[in-house]
Amino acid sequence: MIAEEIRRITEALPEGVRLVAVSKYHPAEAIREAYAAGQRLFGESHAQELQGKYTELAGLDGLEWHFIGHLQTNKVKYIAPYVGLIHSADSPRLLEEVNKQALKAGRIIRCLLQLHVAEEETKFGFTPDEALEYLDSGAWQQLAGVQLAGVMAMGTNTDDTARIRDDFRRARLFYERARHDYFASEAATASEAGATFSELSMGMSDDWHIAVDCGSTLIRIGTQIFGQRQYI
Repeated sequence: MIAEEIRRITEALPEGVRLVAVSKYHPAEAIREAYAAGQRLFGESHAQELQGKYTELAGLDGLEWHFIGHLQTNKVKYIAPYVGLIHSADSPRLLEEVNKQALKAGRIIRCLLQLHVAEEETKFGFTPDEALEYLDSGAWQQLAGVQLAGVMAMGTNTDDTARIRDDFRRARLFYERARHDYFASEAATASEAGATFSELSMGMSDDWHIAVDCGSTLIRIGTQIFGQRQYI
């Protein structure tokens, strides 16, 4: 089932859109099965669970771990040595801690600004205005261990597809504005793929088709691939 779902999803994705298989609460055996099917990007949202899986699956060449959940500052140190991308950079304070731990680990960690465009107050992230204020401050340019690589957003938890589409369009407009206003020169001179502000992480199991239509470059799918969560 896992291999079949991965094949079905990836075959439906347009060029330039990648799948992050959300493996949180699923055992290492499920990740191995997805890996055998060709999947290489995996998303986790708990630092200690990720640490255990990283250790157990360290022998799998090319496996890349993405952190997709709310990240507490005191947990950053556990994932800084190996995380490939943090989707959920939701505050200046968190970015400062990621920078501190990245420098300790001798790395530059790619991060996405988490944008709050959904209706729910419970979701984390910068509002568009807060994110623009942060970018305009230039504080991020002083973080030698952090590379802002794009934007992450979640749609409103609703059956109203028009509302979800509007959320994703707002995130896309912000992404395009930020890329143009703050990263245009970097994008024009970069020679390495993925080295610039180039990722828009939107879409999960229930709304990824809408997200892709709205320009997502990374979709985060768990239940559709792995089934219901197994609280390991």
